[in-house]
Formats: sequence, C-alpha cells, structure tokens
Amino acid sequence: MSVSTNGYYFGGCDVGSTTGKAVVMKDGNIISHSIVRSTTKPELTAHIAMDDAIMKAGLGSIDNLKFIVGTGYSRLKIPFANENISEITCHARGAKWLSPSVGTVIDIGGQDCKVMSLDEKGKVKEFLMNDKCASGTGRFFEAMTRVLSCDLDAFSLLSLNSKKAATITSQFSVFAESEVITLINEGVDLGGICAGINESIAIRLIAMVRRIGFNGDLTVTGGCAKNAGLIDALEKRLDVSIKRLSVDTQIVGAIGASLIAAEKWQKNNS
Repeated sequence: MSVSTNGYYFGGCDVGSTTGKAVVMKDGNIISHSIVRSTTKPELTAHIAMDDAIMKAGLGSIDNLKFIVGTGYSRLKIPFANENISEITCHARGAKWLSPSVGTVIDIGGQDCKVMSLDEKGKVKEFLMNDKCASGTGRFFEAMTRVLSCDLDAFSLLSLNSKKAATITSQFSVFAESEVITLINEGVDLGGICAGINESIAIRLIAMVRRIGFNGDLTVTGGCAKNAGLIDALEKRLDVSIKRLSVDTQIVGAIGASLIAAEKWQKNNS
C-alpha cells in the first residue's frame, strides 16, 4: 500500500488534547516522527511537533514538505496544514497501512474513545465514539497514575503482575478516582487496583466493539495502547489476539494524515 511520490516529502500533524504528533514520510516510508505535550495553544503545539519532526528528517524547513494534512481534536487550528481531515479517518488509514489485515480499530485518545470498522481499503464503514465521559481516556489514566504515584509503564506492569483485580464500580472519572483513593487507604494491593481499573475500562470498550461487530483483525491505537495491562484485559475478555503495530501507537493518526497528504498531492498534480 506504499504511495509513489517521486521522492517528495509529506507531513501529517495530529494535535490532540494531551499531545501533539507529527510524521514526515517519503515514498511511503516514515522518515521521522515527533510526540510532544500539548500546550495551551494548539497552534504552538502543532509548530513544536512539526518543527521537531522536520529537524529529525534533516529537512531544515517546512517548505520542503509538498503537502501537509492536519488531524486531531484541534485540527482546525493547525495553521500550516493544506487540508484538515478527521482523526477517525486518519487513524483508520494509518492502522490499515501498518497492518493490512486490520478491520476493527479501537482508538483511545486524550479525551474520547472510538471504535471503527474499516473496509478493505482502510475507509471507515461505521464508528462509535464515547466523548461524554473521561473514563477510559488518556486523561483518565493520567489521573489514575497520579493517584497511584506511578507512570503508565509501572501501572501496566502492576496490572499484569496482579493476582486478583479489585472491583471498580464507578462509571465516571471523578468518582473512580475517589474509589481508588478509598481502596488505597483500605490497603488493597496496588496491582489489584491497576488491574481493576483496566478491567473496568476493557468492559466498556468491549461493549462498543460488540455494537460495531468484528471485521477482520483488531488493533488499538493512541497512547493508552501502550498500557499492556489494558490490552491483556481486552484480549482475555474478547478471546482474540490483538494486532500489535510496528510503530509507536500515538503516531498512527499522524501517519494516516501523512499518507492522505501524499494522495491529495498526487491527485492535485496528476
């Protein structure tokens, strides 16, 4: 599924609520990428991420990119984008390019979760989004790791090594945080708490997957896909093997944006 682009460079910039991501591609290959924390100004986040990716690619200037597609929650505020495309479309395109057998994608973003069903070309046939509550999003896991005084890697390891998952009943982030604090004060094993959090989120994501239905292999994108404990909980409850992607799962949307940028430029210059 590589795109022939005559040696030109193309960019994808994904600005979300918690991070900004940028990818530079050439002839269907990833040349460089960047992940930065979001600032209070999406325009600044976009510039920081894109400039870093351009520097890593050794290009010197954004003018060396033929076409740039912006995506993500703040895609309309990426000043240098030639076009803006939904993050749903870009994550689907990126996931399909990275793993052609994938037909179902769970994207866990900073402030929402999405489940997508794809066709054979990576176009979205159907999707569901949960943006009513922060539970299960990147911000939710950030709050949980803050309460537990650990990072996401440690959180994931504690979850994987636990013998019994604690029961987390709260459906909303603020109440779940209070419930976790109570469990800590009661002396409940931290690993069990982490596993319980992952189990509760997995149950909600699985309900979305089942509403969409399986269509080919399943993969997970977004920063929370790095939480191996959550992936393990999803696999066990779904009784499937989740496809691991060969790149950092946070840049899948930016990859999709860059691929679309190359296609847009080709179409405009055919």
